[in-house]
Amino acid sequence: MKAYAIESPGSFENLTLMDLPKPEPKKGEILVKIHVVGLNPVDYKVLSGGHNKWVYPFVPGLDGAGEVEAVGEEVHDFKVGDRVFYHGDLSKSGVFAEYAVTTALTAAKIPDGMDFSAAAALPCAGLTAYQALTRKVNTAPMNWVLIHGGAGGVGGFALQIAKSLGLNVITTCSKENESYVKGLGADEVIDYKSEDVTERVMTITRSLGADLVLNTVSKESAEEDLHRLAYNGHLISIVDLPDLTGFNPYRKAVSIHSLALGGAHSSKNDLQRKDLRVMAEELAALTVSGKVDPMISKILPFSALKEGLRELTTRHARGKILVRIIP
Repeated sequence: MKAYAIESPGSFENLTLMDLPKPEPKKGEILVKIHVVGLNPVDYKVLSGGHNKWVYPFVPGLDGAGEVEAVGEEVHDFKVGDRVFYHGDLSKSGVFAEYAVTTALTAAKIPDGMDFSAAAALPCAGLTAYQALTRKVNTAPMNWVLIHGGAGGVGGFALQIAKSLGLNVITTCSKENESYVKGLGADEVIDYKSEDVTERVMTITRSLGADLVLNTVSKESAEEDLHRLAYNGHLISIVDLPDLTGFNPYRKAVSIHSLALGGAHSSKNDLQRKDLRVMAEELAALTVSGKVDPMISKILPFSALKEGLRELTTRHARGKILVRIIP
């Protein structure tokens, strides 16, 4: 099979298109003929340090959609020809290839009415947002939520999911993305480059603060978010947790959550691993119903995969960049 692989830890620029053996599914696994790949920042970030379980040449890539080519022993939920999508295990060979193996427990079937591209756009960013809003917190008593980076992958999905849950959404973005995030459903938009985010949040929420903040930016930004929270508020950070030195979380009874979607693979907890499938099915249903747009900004040919990763490094990519492996 054709696959992009690296010979040692380094930059994504070192990815080389190689001829490699087609993998075979083991017990509990399925072999997927990959049609479309979704690109994510984590795909290039992890390459510099590598992983102690990687065997070189190593094929990276976490989000894929395709057809089941073969099933391993003790797999009963899938058959050859089933259309599937999934968020892969970081420690194992990935989807930047014509074929890839994944665990049957964590893969989801693509529903009728959804194509391979929409499915490939969902897993990493979409499931991160979905896990934050439906697994980490109870949003029922909430009013205002602050979602950073509404024009990005996680932020854009979170914005739409929050609206589907009936929440009022404040999001941050640059001025040029204001109309885009409003199109996704944002109620209030803050230009983080020219406005005081904390001041605007307090004005919008009538000095109460946000019931939930989803931080996709940085540790420093998360520390500022602590002061934007309402009483009994929740801060969910997907980058780095804030430094709590000098901050008393009991003062407003706030809760602080970390989130690492792919950690489910190494958790040895089958309930958490299977929840990757359950969440994917639930998110796909929202997409098919029209409540969530997969936000596909462009679909590149397999030959331009590194070009897509290069665009992600600028941190100005809007929505999702996909790569089509089967023309």
